[in-house]
Amino acid sequence: MSNEKPSPMTAPAAHPSWTSTELTDPHRHADKSDKVRRMFAAIARRYDLNNRLHSLWQDQAWRRFAVRRAGVRATDVVLDAACGTGDLTIAMARAGAARVIGLDFTAEMLDVARAKLARLPEPIRARTGYIQGDAMDLPIDAASVDVVSIAFGIRNVADPARAVAEFRRVLRPGGRLVILEFDTPRIAPVRWFNDFYCRRLMPITATLISGDRSGAYRYLPRSVETFMSRGELCALLRAAGFSEVSARPLSLGICACYRGVAPGL
Repeated sequence: MSNEKPSPMTAPAAHPSWTSTELTDPHRHADKSDKVRRMFAAIARRYDLNNRLHSLWQDQAWRRFAVRRAGVRATDVVLDAACGTGDLTIAMARAGAARVIGLDFTAEMLDVARAKLARLPEPIRARTGYIQGDAMDLPIDAASVDVVSIAFGIRNVADPARAVAEFRRVLRPGGRLVILEFDTPRIAPVRWFNDFYCRRLMPITATLISGDRSGAYRYLPRSVETFMSRGELCALLRAAGFSEVSARPLSLGICACYRGVAPGL
């Protein structure tokens, strides 16, 4: 699969994407899609570094777990939606999928993903490619992929139900959907520490590391706090027609891995 050459990355946004009032519930904002796009464009260059540091290097372990839950086979076509800088996309390719498509609507994140892919061995490059697109309107034929994955992106789309319906549309019968998303720990001491870390410490250190002025690391904890619960997301998957829906908490509930199967086999 051929890959486009990366375009020059843009400088961080000069003005905040989010005001304090808008962050009361960012999911209800009419311009959420545009704000999220500008926010990720601003932090793309330091996104991986912040992910590693602020997850205490757990983010890659979470992605490896998602790959195992996807049950990737040598004949599978995988769509990694909201792929960002391509970590899960590449993990799916390393697992042996026949073809992996990473899709994201932020060009600057795809620039980083393509640059990262270019440094990998040719067999992985040949099976992996990136396209720009919207998870709510996938440029993918119906019933054409075996796995859809999305890591820490479902809460960033304007309409999660519409995105999940698109995932169901493009999956073949028996295809698997795997979602990684942050969650609220249910063990009280873990929840208290996580709240302090995400609300107080991480926004300061991540902003300093990234040089961000878009408000991205103020948006992150609020977007998690105001997003649907684990039970609500499972219910959404069932309403979209997925069967065998499950959610596995990871790292004491800091995040969860969701799985559903497109029925029909």
